[in-house]
Amino acid sequence: MSIKTIAIGCDHAGFPYKNSIIRLLNKRGFEVTDYGTDSPDSVDYADFVHPVANDVESGKAGLGFVLCGSGNGVAMTANKHQGIRAALCWKTELAALARQHNDANVLAIPVRFVSKRMALAMVRSFLDSEFEGGRHARRVGKISSSNHS
Repeated sequence: MSIKTIAIGCDHAGFPYKNSIIRLLNKRGFEVTDYGTDSPDSVDYADFVHPVANDVESGKAGLGFVLCGSGNGVAMTANKHQGIRAALCWKTELAALARQHNDANVLAIPVRFVSKRMALAMVRSFLDSEFEGGRHARRVGKISSSNHS
């Protein structure tokens, strides 16, 4: 994988898993841009997700990881960015398929619904999978709302 930098952001619910994910990414040779949060104190997830999405959308980061309690808020926020395809996953197979079939560039992790072990396994699965292209490329090309009237 040619990706060198990964962006990560989370709210207070995602905070307990964030540093473990960063350690895994660093061990795999990635530079990580950490947009926080850095404590379990209540915060608004959007404040930490938009910078991740901006980095991925601009190419400053190759992929992004966003975490919150359900994963929904962070996924919805990231997907407001035109160049983002954030996938909310809770199993390794979903994380792999999100990359392989949907060319997902952000993984949204629902911390209150997966173990830390599963979250780390999903991160590995997301990293180890690549977009298959082919028939999937046509479908991914139709995701953007700017492609439809």
